[in-house]
Amino acid sequence: MKLLLGEPFKSLWAGQDAFAAVEALQGQVYRELEGRRTLRTEVNGRGYFVKIHRGIGWGEIAKNLLTAKLPVLGAGQEWRAIQRLQQVGVATMTAVAYGERGANPATQHSFIVTEELAPTVSLEDFSLDWARNPPQPVLKRALIAEVAKMLGSMHRAGVNHRDCYICHFLLHTDRPVSADDFRLSVIDLHRAQTHARLPLRWRNKDLAALYFSALDIGLTRHDKLRFLKGYFLALNGPQPLRQVLRDETRLLAWLERKAGKLYARKQRYGDAL
Repeated sequence: MKLLLGEPFKSLWAGQDAFAAVEALQGQVYRELEGRRTLRTEVNGRGYFVKIHRGIGWGEIAKNLLTAKLPVLGAGQEWRAIQRLQQVGVATMTAVAYGERGANPATQHSFIVTEELAPTVSLEDFSLDWARNPPQPVLKRALIAEVAKMLGSMHRAGVNHRDCYICHFLLHTDRPVSADDFRLSVIDLHRAQTHARLPLRWRNKDLAALYFSALDIGLTRHDKLRFLKGYFLALNGPQPLRQVLRDETRLLAWLERKAGKLYARKQRYGDAL
């Protein structure tokens, strides 16, 4: 069993079974599945997000594997991703409680509690009208550069997101947002994987998902080149953009095809990707 409790939960659950206590938390439920529950709760006036994993059963695990999907087996994936990102300075959530018990991956009970990031707005919502009403160019360039740096640093640290859409980058709004004064945080890491060295397959999937999610916000060719320059700078260190374009020709062509397929699927089925 693993149990790590910070305040306020260390005091709140003193002398209690933390796994029973987390199940008793009340609040706004965002997702309720057979094996997972996500809710927002408040303790002493502060907001927290709680994710509880109860095991998905061998049948669901087999179903995922047969369809070439990696199942989410517990809160450990998010816990490890958060710790790794914090080690390398990528802004993300702060975990204040984590527990895991049971060796059987099909029935393991685990949870993670993170501090609410508020006030914030997702980059998806912030850029919703950019195609019709473009933002100030300097702000747009700064945001693109920051997302590129964050994702490149994440991948360099061996973490891939697996839900790498612009809606999972939160822009903090506790003070006015400007090109030289803003903060971004990456969230929703429950599917994230942590590796000693990130396989290219997972790097490319993240890049395709991010590109797909930004297709409607009015990106120009210069915007895309700016992202590539910043991403590969964070990933591999300084190198001329012309070298990136030469070395990554196959990747860039694949990204266009993959993002296009995802976009076409979205047009057919809506958001149920």
